[in-house]
Amino acid sequence: MRPGNRATENSLRHLLNAWDPIGVADEVRDEYDCMLAPLLRRLHDGADRAEIGAFLRHELEDHFGLTPGPTDPEAMAARLVSWWTASGEGAACAWVAPVSARRTRRS
Repeated sequence: MRPGNRATENSLRHLLNAWDPIGVADEVRDEYDCMLAPLLRRLHDGADRAEIGAFLRHELEDHFGLTPGPTDPEAMAARLVSWWTASGEGAACAWVAPVSARRTRRS
């Protein structure tokens, strides 16, 4: 899998929906799609758990208007970094256009 391809995006979407910090994933499957490209870019660039956790915390607070628990974003960050590493994505992969850029070209 390469970051930005449909399988990688779907896997990441599944993880975010399982986390479901605002509790709507059962009804709105793409609620967290705004985080796909930024997360994939960070993971591809070698971001660690702290950086991913800071991004998630910022998104929850500033984008979704939530006050996350003290370890919620950091626990999810650990899961995402572990998923990325286990999938072999961190080894060698080529970045492709972010999700939003590809959607624009398809329109």
